Formats: sequence, structure tokens, C-alpha cells
Amino acid sequence: MANRRSIVLGCCLFVIFSQMVGQNVIRLWSGDAPGARGTAPKDVPTLTVYTPDTAVPTGTGILICPGGGYGHLATRKEGEDYARFLAMHGVTGFVLKYRLGSDGYRYPEIFYDVQRALRIVRARSSEWHVDPHRIGVMGSSAGGHLASTLLTHYDEGNPNAADAIERVSCRPDFGILCYPVITMGSFTHEGSKMNLLGENPSQMLVDLLSNEKHVSAETPPCFLWQTAEDNVVSVRNSLAFAEALAESKVPFALHIYERGGHGLGLGDTYPFVHALPWTGELLGWLKTRKLITD
Repeated sequence: MANRRSIVLGCCLFVIFSQMVGQNVIRLWSGDAPGARGTAPKDVPTLTVYTPDTAVPTGTGILICPGGGYGHLATRKEGEDYARFLAMHGVTGFVLKYRLGSDGYRYPEIFYDVQRALRIVRARSSEWHVDPHRIGVMGSSAGGHLASTLLTHYDEGNPNAADAIERVSCRPDFGILCYPVITMGSFTHEGSKMNLLGENPSQMLVDLLSNEKHVSAETPPCFLWQTAEDNVVSVRNSLAFAEALAESKVPFALHIYERGGHGLGLGDTYPFVHALPWTGELLGWLKTRKLITD
């Protein structure tokens, strides 16, 4: 009897924990994703939804793209932790599991995943109490490249598409870029470039995915941060994107910290009492833009 009670208790705790960390997992396509190479989990992009901890959601939603050089996904540090931190401030987080170069995927298949994810969040926004005009994209490292690609290469949807989701705009309303890869040019992160574009990509493809070249007056407002000491992704990536935003008169906030390496994330674990200073700056920026209230 004691063992049976232990099993029941363990199952209950698992359910509670699953609900706490967000286990509402959604496939991006009901069938195979475009260009799918199989049906294994690595071939199936998904979204995991993290609902706000607060009684009244802010109405803001953020699509989160973990980093990992397009070769793996830092889902906990740069996905789940971000979502749980944002949930504490009334924001609904959507952590994207996108396909990877290490599994044979390249551009444009990986880009299809982030486009589709944003469309789904907007199309189903009422289901999650999210304002369809307050949906941002957030990414770290290579996930920052994917996010900045969406910020600069979005479309308004195909009104003639048979799939209703594809009729919806994938334009983010704002962007949050954490130590992002931006360029595929001279100061890129070579591992990310290889995994995304393969060996010997054409100059046309390199230019297309060098996102500092594609900022325009229509690019959404952005928050960026990085450290000057980052020896994995050059700080020149953040500086180049910020310069392009400035030239196009797009509102942005840029924070370059003197100390610290790459892949810092929040620098803390739940409940994030000692999170890194950039988190306070981000909350202030979100408040200024009336995306959160507390």
C-alpha cells in the first residue's frame, strides 16, 4: 500500500511540475513540416506555451528562439528559463523547437519554422489571451540570428493560401536579441553559418542572411544586449545591427556590458532573484513600450 501511495504521489507531482514549467506542446504543422526528412522528434518543429503567473495577463506574447549554433538547442537556459521569467511579469512565452543543421536542415527550412510559429501565435492569440498586435520575437546567439531574420524578412501572409494559418502575418511587433549572431559575413559565428547555409554557400545567400543588410524603416523596435568580452560571437554583430537600426530610424535599446562571456542567459535559476542586470533593463524597456505594466 505504501509503495502504491508513493507511485500515486509521484505521478501527481509530475503532473504539477509539468503544468508549472509549461507542457502545452503544439506541432507547427499537423502533417509533415515543409522539407521534412522524416517523422522523428528532430523532424517535427513545435511550440511550448508558458502562460503567465499573474492573475491578469498583460496581453503580450513573445516567441522565444533558443540558441545553439543551429546545431543543438539550449532549450532550458535560453528557452524555458526566459519563458518562466517573462511569465512572472504577465507575458505569455512560446518556446520554439526548430529544426537544426546538425539534422540535415538548412535555410529555408529552419526559417519556415519561425515564420510558422509566429503565424500560429497570432492566429490563435485569443486562445492565449494575447493581443495580436503585441507579439514579439526573442532569440539568443544563433536563435538571435533566427529572430533577426524574422525581424528583417517577415511577410504579411498569403491571402490566397488554402491553409488559414499561412494567411496570417509573421511580422513581429518587437524584437529582443541576446548576444545574437547577425551577419553571415566576415565576423559571423562560423559554426552557425555552416549549420545554416552548408559548405561554400553563394555570396547571394550570405548577403541574404546577413541581417544587418536588410534593416529598413519597417523593421520592428528592438532591444539588444551583449558583452564586450564575448569570444564566441563578436560584439560587432550587435553593433552592426544597432547601427543599421539607427540609420533607418528604428527605435532600439542597446546594452553592451564590459564583463562576461557568451551564453549567459539570465545568469540565475528560478525564481531569478539574482538575474543579470540586462533583465531589469529589458523590463524597463517593455514598460516604456507599454508591453508590461508591473
